[in-house]
Amino acid sequence: MGKKKVLIACGAGIATSTVVSNAVEEMIKEHNINADVHQIKIAEIGAHVDTADVLITTTIVQNDYPFPVINARSFLTGIGLEETKQEILKALKD
Repeated sequence: MGKKKVLIACGAGIATSTVVSNAVEEMIKEHNINADVHQIKIAEIGAHVDTADVLITTTIVQNDYPFPVINARSFLTGIGLEETKQEILKALKD
């Protein structure tokens, strides 16, 4: 399995994506997953469509993409966090 490219996106690519990015990086290390995490603005997704393996975001995504899109608001609220983590791990291990 090659290295996965993980996009973490929020509106500005700064605040909430940092919280999610830190948590996802920790998960990647804990589970020995070969992946690079890229923190971006939601508007920048188009530049990564051909190279990304998964999008993890705290915003509403209007478009369809050729990779899994995972809602990560649970990292901010705590509600459904374990389910979100399992969804991320599944996407990264597939």
